[in-house]
Amino acid sequence: MTASWTDTAVAPAPKFSIYRGKDAPSFSEVDVMQVEGLTPELQQTYASLIEAGFDEGQSVKLLFAAPGFSLTYAWFKSSFPLPRHSHNADCLYYIVGGSLTLGSETLGVGDGFFVPADAAYSYVPGQEGVEVLEFRTTDHFNIKFLVGSGTFWSRALANVRDRRPAWQHETPPQWPK
Repeated sequence: MTASWTDTAVAPAPKFSIYRGKDAPSFSEVDVMQVEGLTPELQQTYASLIEAGFDEGQSVKLLFAAPGFSLTYAWFKSSFPLPRHSHNADCLYYIVGGSLTLGSETLGVGDGFFVPADAAYSYVPGQEGVEVLEFRTTDHFNIKFLVGSGTFWSRALANVRDRRPAWQHETPPQWPK
């Protein structure tokens, strides 16, 4: 039996459930992540990023959700400017395609990392971008952007404008087409 996405997102999951990646809704279609702490300046900056093509550099889908658990697929294209941020839930990441740089470490397929609730982090996708599975200990969580400097946001905006043409031709390293 396959449950509908809206049923699994708000109701207890059945004891056995199947999900299909090709049917997974994007985060913009479901109420799973709340953005918190946006100042008016950051709202304006974020709007500029969206207008410049920020969303074309990422694909984030909810694969499965049940009370106290969720599984997300995220693909960040090459050099996507992921801002330093935190979530109010523990998260375990597993890389299924591409690579990323986290601090001084480069991680690839089969690698992963754990981020405890409220810990600040960011990473830079590699040349092919990066595809990750995100396992969370909740079905609803927040995101708080922790970058206050205009320097980061100015560079991010320039990066989005520069990378947007290339992003249009990038395909995920592993995700089923």
